[in-house]
Amino acid sequence: MTSQDYPRGFEEDDLLRSRFVRDLTLAQMRRAPRESTESREGEGEPIPRTLVQFWHDARDVPPDVRSCMDSWEPLRDEGFAVHVFADGTAADFVADRFGAREREAFSRCQHPAMRSDYFRLCYILAEGGLYVDADDVLKGDGWKQLFVDATLKLHPLAFDLTSMSMLTDIDLRRADLPRGNKIFYVNNNPIAAPAGHAVLDRALARATAGLLRAGEAWDIQSTTGPGNLTAALCAHARQLHAEGSVPDYELMLDWERTAEPRWDLCYRSDSRNWRNWRP
Repeated sequence: MTSQDYPRGFEEDDLLRSRFVRDLTLAQMRRAPRESTESREGEGEPIPRTLVQFWHDARDVPPDVRSCMDSWEPLRDEGFAVHVFADGTAADFVADRFGAREREAFSRCQHPAMRSDYFRLCYILAEGGLYVDADDVLKGDGWKQLFVDATLKLHPLAFDLTSMSMLTDIDLRRADLPRGNKIFYVNNNPIAAPAGHAVLDRALARATAGLLRAGEAWDIQSTTGPGNLTAALCAHARQLHAEGSVPDYELMLDWERTAEPRWDLCYRSDSRNWRNWRP
C-alpha cells in the first residue's frame, strides 16, 4: 500500500476505493490476533455503552420492526443506555449539537434512510456509542468486543457482480478470495466509536457538502450511506499509513456472530425501503 497505488483523493474513485478496502481487510488479517486492540487499550476515550437506533415515525413502528428492535433490550441489563430516535427528535439533536450547515443538510434528506444515515453520523460523532439499524436482530454477545478499546469499529462487505449477491463474512475472511468483479466497502451499520472520531467527522463533512450542493441528484448510497462512510475511512486510513501512525479503526470480520438483518420485513416491499424509492 503506497501513495503511488493510492494517490491523495483516490477515495472518490470507485475501483480504487474498493481495492483499498480489500487491502485494509487483508492487512488486518495478517496482524497477530488482537494485536491492534491490545496495543491501544487505555488510549483515548472509551466507547460509551450507549445503543442508538432510528425509525422515522415513532407513532408507526411496524410490529416486525419493533420485534427486531426489542431483541436488543438485553443490553439494558449490561449497563447500556438505549436511545431510539425518530425524524423529529433527530432533527432536534442535529439542531442542538451542530450548526446551520448540518441543520440544512438534514432537512434536505428526502428519504427516511437518508435521515437515518445522516443522523447516525451526527450522534456517534457527538456522543459516541453503538448504532445499529432498526431491522437488525441481536444474536450473540460478540458486541462485547466492540468496547474493549477506543477504536472505531466498522463492518466490511462485498458485493459480487457476477452472482449479483453479497459475500458472506466467511468469504471475506478468505485470504485467497479473488478480487475480480467484486465491490468491497464498509457498511454504515453498525458503527461503534468514541465521540469525535476523525472518520465520522470526515464522513459528516462529506455528506453535508453533498447534500448542500445545489441541483444535486442525490444517490443515497454514495451521498449519506455506506459509500460516503467508505470514502471517509479510506482517506483517513491512507493518511495514517502515510504518517506511519497506528490504525485507530478496526474492521469487524465476524459481525454475523453478533447480529443479522431481517430481510422478510413488511416495509421492504414499499417505498420505505430506499431501494424502491424514486425521488
